[in-house]
Amino acid sequence: MFFSYSESNRELRDKLETHLAILKRKGVIRGWHDGEIGAGEERDRALAEHLETAKVVLLLISADFLASDFCYDVEMQKAIERHERGEARVIPVILDACDWEGAPFGRLASLPRGGRPVTSWVNQSEAFTDIAKGIRKQVEQLTQNPP
Repeated sequence: MFFSYSESNRELRDKLETHLAILKRKGVIRGWHDGEIGAGEERDRALAEHLETAKVVLLLISADFLASDFCYDVEMQKAIERHERGEARVIPVILDACDWEGAPFGRLASLPRGGRPVTSWVNQSEAFTDIAKGIRKQVEQLTQNPP
C-alpha cells in the first residue's frame, strides 16, 4: 500500500497508519511512504519503485496535495494510470475540505464515506475507523479477485 500525501499532512497520515495497525498485524497490508526512504537511497527511484508495485494507492487529499506538483502531476497521475489498467486500486482519502471533485480521481469512490473530510469530524478517530474499514473491505476484495 502506497501513501501519496503532502508533507503538510504527515500528522494525519500517521494517525491513519495507526488505525491500519490491525491490518498490518494480520499481514493483510504493508504500507509504504517516503518517510521510509533510508539514508543514501535515491529518493526518486524508491518512490517510483514502490508506486509501481503497490496494489493499493491511497491518495491523501487536501488543498496542499492538490497544490503539490509532485503529488498531483507525478504520484497521482501514475496511480490513476495503473488504476485504469487494472494494476492497482486507487482510493482517495479526503483529509481536509478542498475542491477535489474535478480532479482525475474525482470519479472514484472516496473515504471516509460520503467524501466527508476527516478534519470535519468531531471525533477524527471515528473518521479514521471508517477509512480503515473501507480499506479492509477493498483489500479483501482484491485478495479474492486480484488484478
